[in-house]
Amino acid sequence: MAVQLPHLPMARIFSFLDGFSLLQASQVNKHWRMVANSDHLWKTLCVRRWHLCKCDCEWLGSQPWKQVFLQMNRRERRMAHARPEDFVCKEVTGNVGIGTAYLTRNDLTTDRPSRPIVCAVSSFDKLYAWDVQKVGDSTGDIYTFKMPSLTEISRTKAFQFSVDILRCSPCGKWVFVCGTQQCSFPKVFLTECLLKPPDSTPLSFSLPFLSCLGASWTPRRENRITLMFRRDSKKMGFMTFDLTTQKTEDKTVIGAQQIANFLLPDHIENPSWMGVNEADMIVFGSGPYLFLFTIGGLLLRQLEDHQTAIRSLWVDPIRVLSTATDGSLHVYVWEEGGRYPYLRSCCHLKHEETEQTLGCYVSNAICDNVSIVRVLSRIRNSSILVMYTLKGN
Repeated sequence: MAVQLPHLPMARIFSFLDGFSLLQASQVNKHWRMVANSDHLWKTLCVRRWHLCKCDCEWLGSQPWKQVFLQMNRRERRMAHARPEDFVCKEVTGNVGIGTAYLTRNDLTTDRPSRPIVCAVSSFDKLYAWDVQKVGDSTGDIYTFKMPSLTEISRTKAFQFSVDILRCSPCGKWVFVCGTQQCSFPKVFLTECLLKPPDSTPLSFSLPFLSCLGASWTPRRENRITLMFRRDSKKMGFMTFDLTTQKTEDKTVIGAQQIANFLLPDHIENPSWMGVNEADMIVFGSGPYLFLFTIGGLLLRQLEDHQTAIRSLWVDPIRVLSTATDGSLHVYVWEEGGRYPYLRSCCHLKHEETEQTLGCYVSNAICDNVSIVRVLSRIRNSSILVMYTLKGN
């Protein structure tokens, strides 16, 4: 008679398996199936793969984590293998916004068609949103809103000039803000300190260099941020910091430890948008090319899927979207475990020009597991929202 290991040692062994291996283990016998179907194991896989945090988990209700994993994995695979003909395309014209954020909470809790949530800030300083957390404005303030009613919770003064870049860390503990046109140090805030009474000073920390042009938090690492900077009129580079907090009886002190820093070689000019993945790889656009570097400055790849200059990037733990000045959009998927070729090319979408879109330039592109949204802008008060949704969703 075979000897069965107790539940706890088995669960510990199964915790090292991926989703496919865990499904295989559940087919061995009843005891293995009971352990392999543990909600804790499947929750760990979901958090590891899709970087869910507490606020995401609250949307799940009583749905088993195994079911969540299978649904999310199925949708991710559909997006990774999609072709242009697999999408339904819709357009909304008018003053729909020049800056966008995109969230889809509903696809965690149901296998029914998803309802994409699109947020936009118009050129008339109006916020159009169904779901939003924080936004910066031209007077240097950070606003915090309650979801989804958009009730204002707090307003915090960050600078005397405009907030051009605002990035929330993966689980919302930190907020990074800076102005790209001003000679001033960028700042990081603790989220809970933004909610203090108006007459109190929020806790912040200034990062020690000038001319920040971009920023990206590292997935899975709540406290790691990589910044794109300009040293002088030509030299550009990247710095990576780990942020820390130290609490005493009466105060909290924020610190930042620099862990990597490099300047770009001279032949790579004018990087535009940038992002970082969980393996500490930096991706950015320069002309029509995408470049992949380590945070230490090692060039990994140069991708050449666009014919014209890259206009914007969307980088998340699963995908990279790149849009170019000719209206084309390319979808990539990160290889798991940081394996070569690091980014796998998936789909190329070419937007057909119409009277309304003639002469437009792409200002932003964002996505989730079932939809891609981008804004085509022509002049400050005129833009077009283009939405691609996988058929059957």
